[in-house]
Amino acid sequence: MVYAQRLAEWMTNAPQIEEDMALGNIALDLLGQARALYPHVGTLDGTGRSEDDFAMQRDEREWRNVHLVEQERGDFADEMARLLWFSARQVELHARLADSADPVVAAVAAKALKEVRYHLDHASLWVVRLGDGTEESRRRMQVALERVTPYLAELFDDDAAVAAADAGVGVLPSSLRDAVRRRIEAVVAEATLELPEASTWHARGGRSGIHSRPMGYLLAEMQHIARSHPGATW
Repeated sequence: MVYAQRLAEWMTNAPQIEEDMALGNIALDLLGQARALYPHVGTLDGTGRSEDDFAMQRDEREWRNVHLVEQERGDFADEMARLLWFSARQVELHARLADSADPVVAAVAAKALKEVRYHLDHASLWVVRLGDGTEESRRRMQVALERVTPYLAELFDDDAAVAAADAGVGVLPSSLRDAVRRRIEAVVAEATLELPEASTWHARGGRSGIHSRPMGYLLAEMQHIARSHPGATW
């Protein structure tokens, strides 16, 4: 949900109109995945919360997302670096979740897998195009890969996912690391770029409700209309 909001910011800001549409469609795919899961979570936790409750009524500390997706929109190379890593991780995640013991999770993952494969392909093509392009595009793509590095380790932190994995419902994020890295290494090599070394500092705590400064501004913009008209239906 959070990354859908960030990607939607590219509408009218992408380098060409086709990319406005492509990133908008990726955002809609992610939004659809969130919408499919939110009511199920409301059933499982006994609250009966709807998708609007989860998206529009939660305060910052109630959100459980990695810091990578909440960071402010940078330039186009930054976004392709972020989308590359996020999508590679989502491909591996949904491929595993398609065998989840929870039938709703399995069904959502099976559908989402087709979508995130396209997201990964889209990001990969752009990283290669920019990395193996002009001197300027190569420089900016390399810098972008370095900028996202501090936010990558959190993608593979296990934290509360251990219980879900033990129950056969979820997947340990740490088990995805090697497969994701192989995907990234192949793309970076084709782009004639270098994969940066792991950062000595890395973001943490996003899935526990500890977020970075941009998150508050993102939620304020995303939730403004819903909170201004409590009880309204959309």
